[in-house]
Amino acid sequence: MTPTIHDVVNHSEHDRSVALFDFSTNTPPSTFRFNNIDASMTEDSRLKIHCHSAKNMYTSVFIEPTQGEKWDWSQMPEFCFAFDAHNLRSRSTQVFINIFDSKGQMHSRCVNVTGQTENSYLVELKGEYLKGNTNYYSGFRSNPAPWDSPFVYATWMWGLMNIDLSDIVQIELSIHGTLIDHELELSNFRLMLSPETNPLYLSNIIDRYGQNAGFEYPEKVHTDQELADFTTKELQQLKEGAMPDRSRFGGYKEGKRYEATGFYRTEKIDGKWSLVDPDGYPYFATGIDIIRLANSYTQTGVDYDHSRVEQRSPDDLTPEDSIEKFEVSMEAKQTAFVGSDVRRNCFQWLPTYEEELGEHYAYMRENFEGALDQGETFSFYAANLQRKYGKDYMQQWREVTMDRMLNWGFTSLGNWTAPEFYSNEKVPFFANGWIIGNFKTVSSGDDFWSPLPDPFDPVFKERAEATVKQVRAEINDTPWCVGIFIDNEKSWGRMGTIKGQHGIAIHTLSRDAQESPTKAEFMKVLTEKYSDIAALNARWGTNIASWEALSQGVKGLAHNEAQLEDYGILLEAYASQYFKVVREALKAELPNHLYLGCRFADWGMTPDVVRAAAKYCDVISYNYYKEGLHPQPWNFLSEVDMPSIIGEFHIGSKDTGLYHPGLVTAGNQQERGEMYEAYMHSVIDNPYFVGAHWFQYIDSPITGRSYDGENYNVGFVSIADTPYEPMVEAAKRLHSSMYKRRYQ
Repeated sequence: MTPTIHDVVNHSEHDRSVALFDFSTNTPPSTFRFNNIDASMTEDSRLKIHCHSAKNMYTSVFIEPTQGEKWDWSQMPEFCFAFDAHNLRSRSTQVFINIFDSKGQMHSRCVNVTGQTENSYLVELKGEYLKGNTNYYSGFRSNPAPWDSPFVYATWMWGLMNIDLSDIVQIELSIHGTLIDHELELSNFRLMLSPETNPLYLSNIIDRYGQNAGFEYPEKVHTDQELADFTTKELQQLKEGAMPDRSRFGGYKEGKRYEATGFYRTEKIDGKWSLVDPDGYPYFATGIDIIRLANSYTQTGVDYDHSRVEQRSPDDLTPEDSIEKFEVSMEAKQTAFVGSDVRRNCFQWLPTYEEELGEHYAYMRENFEGALDQGETFSFYAANLQRKYGKDYMQQWREVTMDRMLNWGFTSLGNWTAPEFYSNEKVPFFANGWIIGNFKTVSSGDDFWSPLPDPFDPVFKERAEATVKQVRAEINDTPWCVGIFIDNEKSWGRMGTIKGQHGIAIHTLSRDAQESPTKAEFMKVLTEKYSDIAALNARWGTNIASWEALSQGVKGLAHNEAQLEDYGILLEAYASQYFKVVREALKAELPNHLYLGCRFADWGMTPDVVRAAAKYCDVISYNYYKEGLHPQPWNFLSEVDMPSIIGEFHIGSKDTGLYHPGLVTAGNQQERGEMYEAYMHSVIDNPYFVGAHWFQYIDSPITGRSYDGENYNVGFVSIADTPYEPMVEAAKRLHSSMYKRRYQ
């Protein structure tokens, strides 16, 4: 199909479009196929789908050209792929829209189809603001629609913004990772001309409190007096105090008591893995991540003369985005210039450097993604704390935060809590460290955040030891530390494809052992398994000339069954060395504390690596952004039989003016709370999990956190430090019954 502007039908001023499929028949079009979905046509020519998502992790509608045809949309002017959806049930449905070209490139967005609603949803595929042009690039993870329209603009997720529109090979509508079935009616699939864009659509959108200037919601602050009123009301509520069934370390004091060692440990209780607190009480770890100011800063669009800015040291042990506040001199600030007009014009107000609230400027020397590669940042959240509490705002904020955690029922402070909280002796905490340095690396072929370390490089061991020494100094051997995460979401590989799952082995085998310590170790593993190169060739079906030739690097392997078996062995050997080095470093300095691993991303928890982690971790950690622990992906837990913890999850919405709800979506704040409870129940009811941490404490800035533009509504509190009441009430309900649900 090669539609052009001449094919467009003027349905209305808001919808000038061309239909893609004929829905007039009694059966779904032949271009549609379904995975774990029952599909039928309604009397009014809509596609009705029942997604069996409670039993199946993935349910999808696939739409593809008929054989011999081609979808060429490249001649269209600025346009969107659009469709209508009617949710027949009361719970929201998050639909991922993944569009693929013939090169395998994917453009991925999502929409939240709120329960019992019907609307049109737009996926913008061609437009000036998709080009990444620095004149227009905002640096937000997802922008609002650049036009006025009654239709819903789909949220950007991942992939490539500008795929090859001349050869579209598949559209996938996916509903996955949910705990319940969903029912939708889909119709009116079309290519729609984009409405006329407003080049100033991002101008003056952020008010003086860091909120969406044009959006109203219950927690929104309009004046300093209103902020004070919110604060007074909350402080009165916090006087209710902590949950009554808790030990001093957050354990279940109404349950059976076990051996007390003075520190947190693990034990299997009645067939369920559990943590045990220092006094011997069963302990289930619930908490919130990012209780710190580092993630509250956003780029202002301003930069300075770099020669006036202190640069990073090779010995730094803290990544740039985890530094609480990097300040620069007034001399540097005097060289300020606007590097991005789009960013700068977002804000209705920013203080001068000399004003009282001007102290909340900072600087980011390196960005993962953003309108600028580096530059000035500002924290509206910190400014609002100062408005609330005055000059002593940090001490007041720490005290109120501890009172919130106790009152809301959380039993811990999650990962990336500022070390200043470690001495609070009211709420237990989880510590963390990063191993960064000038060691050699390996690649999985999909190094999302960064390449992986080469754990066979002696420099990696040195840096691991330095990291743990810093963590030890921060913890000071306190029994209030539950355990320690080291590193986060390493790119071990992605399940689903051979190259995705086995990328570390495949890429490393192509390298020269003289340059790669991991490749040298792989050579040892293979030579020990096979008597000579002929034996390896016989198994692999190859004709590699010699061990020396293999050592120098081989490419183009067929990835047959025998090779895949050895890839798994090599990957486990690599990961085992990583976890072994880290464990030995940690236990040498902190023998009393639990080693909690590196928090596997749900896209990077391949079986060989999980097995390696089980050898050396006290608890295995996973970041799992779904609606709950769907049973299908977690069948391996019974084989590993290790205590496990969720390091990150969240649910967000757009009903408080943020432009991106987060990785998992709800229709509104009330539903966020309900989905939070459902997720936590799936964890509490799982015998292998010993806790879960919500990501994160504070909403992202609407204009995106300074490091990578993440602009999610995922906080328990807003950017004005106002708690979301539905989330607080859900946490209280959950925590008041948590221990009885788990242990009785």
